[in-house]
Amino acid sequence: MAIAQPEPVLLALTNWRIEPVGDRCLQIRLGDQVSVAVSQTVHAVTEWLLQQQWPGVRDVVPAFTTVAVHFRPELFPRDKGAAFAQLSARIREVLVDGVPAVVQTGREVEVPACYGGEYGPDLDDVARVCEIDTAEVIRLHCATPLVLYTFFFSPGNPFAGPLHPRLNVPRRATPRTLVPAGSVALANGISSIYQNASPGGWNVIGRTPWNLFHVDRNPPTRLQLGDRLRFVPISPAEFDAMLEPRP
Repeated sequence: MAIAQPEPVLLALTNWRIEPVGDRCLQIRLGDQVSVAVSQTVHAVTEWLLQQQWPGVRDVVPAFTTVAVHFRPELFPRDKGAAFAQLSARIREVLVDGVPAVVQTGREVEVPACYGGEYGPDLDDVARVCEIDTAEVIRLHCATPLVLYTFFFSPGNPFAGPLHPRLNVPRRATPRTLVPAGSVALANGISSIYQNASPGGWNVIGRTPWNLFHVDRNPPTRLQLGDRLRFVPISPAEFDAMLEPRP
């Protein structure tokens, strides 16, 4: 006897809008501020669109508060109007009815991080701006798991939040020309990890020995959208022992 499957929970969507981005992409804006709730909505809309495999849609890309839908205009019927209008109408019908909520992974991932010194050159400045000591910065950064909102900037580069309100600092006034790979940084209520060595303007408070992206794995990202990241302090000696190679 077949067991009836429960009906999926539909996620009600409000305050969304569809915006053109050039002639081959449209953007679904699902909120104006980064939050866990908006991020979950972004993931649900992304998952639903990816499952549809609509002809002419090349890719669906989630961000903090938006979903970008890349399409090929030449694959839409010319006698039915502009490709943007056709795709927008189809998406609009879906958003009005709601999309199935995404079941979160439930994973809590402990991310090792060595704080301060050469690993976190901005730790003292963050403590000064927040009017707390460096130990409290580390404690607050590690105290609560951060939800992985999106990957951005470079492959496997995670952005997660929300940070504790007492760690709300802006970006650095002067960006660095080179931030080491693995750097753990924060700005504007979000924490990130620089997967690759690159320029950057966020406040670097530590570094993880982990490599978060492996092109030969499936999936290539070590972390997943919706994961809850809990940073765990480690010593410089532990960092050296845990340091993973990068291609």
